[in-house]
Amino acid sequence: MKIKSFRVIPTLPEMLNPILALSYNLWYCWNQKGLRLFQHMDRDLWEESCHNPVEMLSRISQGKIMDIMEDEGFLSQMNKTFEEFQDYMSEKGVYSFLLAQPIDFTIAYFSMEFGITESLPIYSGGLGILAGDHLKSASDLRLPLCGVGLMYKHGYFTQYLSWDGWQQEESPDNDFYHMSLMLEQGGEGKPVKVSVNLAGRECHAQIWRCQVGRIPLYLLDTNLEENHPDERNITGGLYAGNMHEDRLRQEIVLGIGGMRALNALGIDPMVYHMNEGHSFLVGLERIRNLMKKHGLDYNTAREVVKASLVFTTHTPVPAGNDVFETSLVEKYLRPYVDETGIRWADFIALGRKNAFDDKEPFGATVFALKNSSFRNGVSKLHGEVSRDMWKDIWSHVKIEDVPISSITNGIHIPSWISDEMADLFDRYLGPKWKEDPDNQKVWERIDEIPDAELWSTHQRRRERLVAYARKRLMKQLQTRGAKTKDLQRAMETLHPDALTIGFAKRFATYKRGLLIFRDIDRLKAILANREFPVQLIISGKAHPRDHEGKSIIQKITHIAREEPFRDKVVFLEDYNMNIARYLVQGVDIWLNNPRRPLEACGTSGMKATANGALNLSVQDGWWVEGYRPDLGWSIGDGEVYENYDYQDQVESKAIYDLLVREIIPLFYDRGLDGLPRGWIAMMKKSMRFLCPVFNSNRMVEEYTDRCYMAAALNMKMLTADSFKKVKQLVKWKESLLSHWNEIFVRDVSHEGGEEIAVHSDVTVSAEVNLGAISPLDVSVRVYYGNLDDAGNINETRDLTMDHIRETEGGVHLFETCITCDDTGRFGYTVRILPSHPNLVYPVDLGLICWA
Repeated sequence: MKIKSFRVIPTLPEMLNPILALSYNLWYCWNQKGLRLFQHMDRDLWEESCHNPVEMLSRISQGKIMDIMEDEGFLSQMNKTFEEFQDYMSEKGVYSFLLAQPIDFTIAYFSMEFGITESLPIYSGGLGILAGDHLKSASDLRLPLCGVGLMYKHGYFTQYLSWDGWQQEESPDNDFYHMSLMLEQGGEGKPVKVSVNLAGRECHAQIWRCQVGRIPLYLLDTNLEENHPDERNITGGLYAGNMHEDRLRQEIVLGIGGMRALNALGIDPMVYHMNEGHSFLVGLERIRNLMKKHGLDYNTAREVVKASLVFTTHTPVPAGNDVFETSLVEKYLRPYVDETGIRWADFIALGRKNAFDDKEPFGATVFALKNSSFRNGVSKLHGEVSRDMWKDIWSHVKIEDVPISSITNGIHIPSWISDEMADLFDRYLGPKWKEDPDNQKVWERIDEIPDAELWSTHQRRRERLVAYARKRLMKQLQTRGAKTKDLQRAMETLHPDALTIGFAKRFATYKRGLLIFRDIDRLKAILANREFPVQLIISGKAHPRDHEGKSIIQKITHIAREEPFRDKVVFLEDYNMNIARYLVQGVDIWLNNPRRPLEACGTSGMKATANGALNLSVQDGWWVEGYRPDLGWSIGDGEVYENYDYQDQVESKAIYDLLVREIIPLFYDRGLDGLPRGWIAMMKKSMRFLCPVFNSNRMVEEYTDRCYMAAALNMKMLTADSFKKVKQLVKWKESLLSHWNEIFVRDVSHEGGEEIAVHSDVTVSAEVNLGAISPLDVSVRVYYGNLDDAGNINETRDLTMDHIRETEGGVHLFETCITCDDTGRFGYTVRILPSHPNLVYPVDLGLICWA
């Protein structure tokens, strides 16, 4: 039986067309006025539809529509909001980047997941939320960027707990036709499709567009009739399947299919950003395209591609990075590689830390690192961890010289701040807290907010959180068939005025969800104190195959049923962006206790900060940069333990001690007016110093300044004049490689003898034999610092040495001056690296010569 189909879309009276337009752009989800419009139309239906405006408009009753059309206040607010939206969308054009000669280019941002709003459930955790905030800030900043991802039929699983507290999973279908999505169509009105070959079978994908403000997000969908069932299921669920093969197939569709989708839509980006290693094949497809379209050889094409690739790694443990057996990679990718003309051994070597180790499997992250010029971790500490993790790729340099930098994550403040707090900021900070959130001067005005207003605003959000938690708890109990008295008690659980601690995470073991429950008697004494009440709200999912994570959740739910925890500890099921907002907007303390250094960044604490909550956290991820004793609390001082049990004992005790000695007394220290003045002062100081730094506008601007602009300028220069510069660069590299072994340092010396007066300058000289290599092609550098007891140079610095002259016998003299600012034992040496204006990181060539 052949079935033909067509799409039925919601329609409204012409007067309400602005509402329909707003429903198909996710701008509404970070604009309070837009959200209020949808809530006003039908609050119950808005909640039932999981805040999905398209679904709500398709189900809203005719009676409600008639009421709305007669509501002059609503119509006036709708028109004002729509005008604001149109003004926002019209502010386009070439972004100047403060260049004398602006260039027009596009950035393609690839990610396996995007967390933009709860009604588009194609995210699982921090990686996706970060990607969503990246798109929103790119939109606010008018950055010429587009997103590329996958559109999942089931998204990430929904969670519910059995009566015994064991996590169960469901995978409800996403109905794309009832979401804020539009199918990309060609000239004849047919869907635009692309295909990739998967082990001899063609896999087709259509493209959905989700408009995120000014930014288009293109999502590939393989659930098509013409596909084999195996291929239809590739976009069945986020991180679906149990096997590496399922993951590799998804990543082929994302990387290669995503590139082909851009090409089919006529989008030709100059810069590509891979958010984690899932999209590592972007590099391969770009190389193939350049070779095919411009007749470039492999080395030249790879040089161009590398110059324009940005790669962000999020995972601080080797096990969290995708690794595939070479036989599996060969099964799926050998045809592509052969078609490109790349030697298979050369391709596989790019996925190995040690290119010559035939037993090493193929690493997606390794491939992404080797084929990009701009690489970063997501916090300063994570940058250090990443350099140590991947140092074997650059085994010829010291860890501090491994070319992986860091750009600390941030949050899109308008998406996470409460309606009430936003109104307060509008009144006292002005509109720039949304438009220019990384401006320190804007946040200095936080002190102008009267203490009473800030506290009453925060109190209202805590009250909202408690009411929401009660409602969710009652619903959870009803689902499990609880008795009437248990349901009644659920509506009396928690207290709206009590010190409220929030903890919400993916329940991986390293996040230590049970740490605060380690000494149950100590915690019982804290929570049972009626004079100074404390309560704890917890939420989060464990991976479906993580039984240890599920066990942690089960233990928490068992504890929460016992006295006195029953009214003081609540676990909210099915953690999502909506629950996250209630938590970060309503808690007083955000608790974060991962095992350092396994939290790459963590952004939930930033969201809590923007809403006036204070952080109680291990010094890991962003809190290493954000912590000051007057801004929040640190669990320990950043120690790393070998004995995990001892670490848990020490750090759980630290949590209890901080609560009892500092946090609870400060919260309940009230003046005659009932205000906790000391606590409010800390809230203000925390927002004033942390909000202008830990926001996604600052983050995206940093990516633009440090990565996107440099990559775009590289591309412009390398591709000009029929790729003349890149061809010259490839020849230069080949020549350098063939003559590098002729280089050696003959002598290194300094003036002034063995003892040098502090603050004086010392001239260091090096005699270098360069053979056939020009002094313009190398950077001779003095590498210096304090010496430890073992004779190693610490806190190293280096300076470029000037070429003075060529002496007899082809020896070159280089010199520079070192200023001796500190006393003590001092050491130096000389090293030589390649030098070329188009080399982003000279160490990538693997060429270095030490004295």
